[in-house]
Amino acid sequence: MLLDGEDWRQFFDAFEHEAWRFEAQPTYTMPREQENVARFLRGEEKPAGHNARWHERVRGHLARGRRIGRVRIVRRPLTDYQRYQFAWGIPGNIAAGEDIRILDVTREEYGLSLSGRDWWMFDEKRIAHLNFRPDGTQINRESYEGDLTPYLDQKRIALEHAVPFEEYVKGLDV
Repeated sequence: MLLDGEDWRQFFDAFEHEAWRFEAQPTYTMPREQENVARFLRGEEKPAGHNARWHERVRGHLARGRRIGRVRIVRRPLTDYQRYQFAWGIPGNIAAGEDIRILDVTREEYGLSLSGRDWWMFDEKRIAHLNFRPDGTQINRESYEGDLTPYLDQKRIALEHAVPFEEYVKGLDV
């Protein structure tokens, strides 16, 4: 089932304990982000209120006792988009309460299926695939109704090898 607009919001917000993302795209070409990515690349200051809607959602879920986390897969050198995320996106998401960890697969893939597919897992019971074109443009989101075992394994492996964002960026020139 495709998840667009309000259907996606309801699917996402229905989790009771944990929403967790496997984030593998080297670049995302999201229309609403393009101006901010361009500003970052020009060396401009981050606009006030950057990503505020997501931060409000995260804080709202946390206030209801829910957790939100992700593992961000990277390969060095970081893409321009990843540098933007590391400088402008991830620190604010962490400040809002999201647990973000980095798994650098530059030298090793840790047995992960790195097909380029991103997905969200909710309460270790439901999966939503995020489908992208090779350039990082999102095609759609869809609920997945199959076996959860490979996703649970991927999550376990990713969390075993990922490090907290703050630890990863120490000494990294973003």
